[in-house]
Amino acid sequence: MRVAVAQTGSVLFDTPATLLRVERLARAACSDGARLVVFPEALLGGYPKALAFGATVGNRTPEGRELFLRYAKASIVCPGIETDLLAGWAAELNLHLVIGVVERSGGTLYCSSLLFSPDGGLVSKHRKLMPTGSERLLWGLGDGSTIEVSQTGIGRIGTAICWENYMPLYRQHLYQQGVQLWCAPTVDAREIWRASMRHIAYEGRCFVLSACQYLTKQDWPDDLREAGGTIDGRSLVVSPMGEVVAGPLSGEGLIFADIDLDDIPRGKFDLDVAGHYSRPDVFSFQVREKP
Repeated sequence: MRVAVAQTGSVLFDTPATLLRVERLARAACSDGARLVVFPEALLGGYPKALAFGATVGNRTPEGRELFLRYAKASIVCPGIETDLLAGWAAELNLHLVIGVVERSGGTLYCSSLLFSPDGGLVSKHRKLMPTGSERLLWGLGDGSTIEVSQTGIGRIGTAICWENYMPLYRQHLYQQGVQLWCAPTVDAREIWRASMRHIAYEGRCFVLSACQYLTKQDWPDDLREAGGTIDGRSLVVSPMGEVVAGPLSGEGLIFADIDLDDIPRGKFDLDVAGHYSRPDVFSFQVREKP
């Protein structure tokens, strides 16, 4: 089975323009035979790298509130017009799509990841459990109701967004659900992140598809270009034995990997952290899956 990871950035505060990038890359992945394509974290809606939103401890400015308004207007509702478009492309191209979005619900924004299948449309939505650092000013916290692994026609797909991958208990929850295709939308382009992706693939004996944004100064509107940050990408695909089989990628584009899901039981011969290596007689594990 051929899978793909798309490395691109948002056109900041311009979601329709970002959708054009998504469509172009999805069609290119389809033309190269991919059955699954994973897009980065917060791609629709944007990751406002390095912006402070006029906030310090105990103080917010009117200018910062205006910037947040602008950010909120670039977010999407789920379901909505944008998810209908994505579901249509999944069906037309016979593609499974995983994509990071900034989701608006009431007055709160969430960093979410959406999964679309060719025959099921929007299959699942996962809201990031723990925004990191200053992200907490912008995004609400997800809960246990959106942390399921989804059975699809190409395998069991689960998602951990950016630093959720550093939450050991969340990893264990995905392992216990038999995740086969571990999707890791992110904006972390550091070398240590790539080491973490290899560790997770080896620990969970699953395929890891890490999709990082590639954000340049040209992706920012003129009035924010000087203040806005950049993201260097370095997306990759890792096998269940921790081997990098595609990437890391430099620049915008797609990486492809031809994978064999039978490599998962081959790997679990000697390590199954949700099975014979879990020692439930010693350790207990509970998850609250209610909203």
